[in-house]
Amino acid sequence: MIVGVGIDVVDVARFSARMTANHRLGDRLFTEEEQGLRPESMAARFAAKEALAKALGAPVGLRWTDATVVRDDDGRPRLSITGTVKARADELGVTSLHLSLSHDAGVATAVVIAES
Repeated sequence: MIVGVGIDVVDVARFSARMTANHRLGDRLFTEEEQGLRPESMAARFAAKEALAKALGAPVGLRWTDATVVRDDDGRPRLSITGTVKARADELGVTSLHLSLSHDAGVATAVVIAES
């Protein structure tokens, strides 16, 4: 059963400018594994975290670094969750998260489906 769906769209140039203007922002938003990627990949990961929050009902108190976008052996992206994000997913009975990422023409997009 679907528990929640989230989608987010990020303007890559605007996101990159914010990251450049505020060097500490990357530490607040991304885990070590995610930092240092190309701007469009970082924007897509931010979109994934926003979409995940929406799929989980956007509760206050979720930590951005409690969700990491990783790649499976076959190259597909997936979400690895811990801490506040895992606690919320468990509270909702989420047993599976599905993630789709895309970036093209200066826009990064992510869709997350939370399933029980």
